[in-house]
Amino acid sequence: MPLDRMKLYEWTASPNSRRVRIYLAEKGLKIPTVPVNLDAKEQFSPEYTAINPRRVVPTLVLEDGTAIGEVLAIWRYLEETHPTPPLIGSTPKEKAVAIMWERRAEQEGFAPVMDAMRNSTPGLRGRALTGAYNYEQIPELARRSVRRVADFYTDLDLRLKDDAFVAGDRFTIADITALVTVDFATRAINQPIPSGHDNLTRWYDTVAARPSAKA
Repeated sequence: MPLDRMKLYEWTASPNSRRVRIYLAEKGLKIPTVPVNLDAKEQFSPEYTAINPRRVVPTLVLEDGTAIGEVLAIWRYLEETHPTPPLIGSTPKEKAVAIMWERRAEQEGFAPVMDAMRNSTPGLRGRALTGAYNYEQIPELARRSVRRVADFYTDLDLRLKDDAFVAGDRFTIADITALVTVDFATRAINQPIPSGHDNLTRWYDTVAARPSAKA
């Protein structure tokens, strides 16, 4: 399917949208984008709700109208249709390892940053979770999430002791999620990489210098 017949609904300040933009930049792919202004709550509009009932970004809409609304699912579709360069591995083992480390980065790093931010930001009262439903903030969850991010940094620093990238010797989707997590934590909850995490700092300096990181 020609890329110019797809549409990527996204928002510049959305960390999840950035994960897809970095992936596209690494692949050298260009897909027409449609901004969904989260600040103006456009994700709740009837038009966007019809596209993605979860009311979150990003969403990739194919030529036939199929809407793919999760980052990993978007990556998988694009990886199958545009396999070069491989960002989810080339062999079954490489693919499994890349997905394993990406999921760990998302569950142990990205998700706790999101929880810490959404459960502590005054402007998000009543919106502690993204999506269609309203949930009250839990301050204790925010405090626990800050600790989880610190643990994530420690674990990732150890992981990078002998490997250049998160999933091994090649840049993958695991590095994309980890990079966005560090930048998200630094900006949203003032939790950058702590001093003494030399392996993690070396890795971050390397991946943050890639042209795709500016996406």
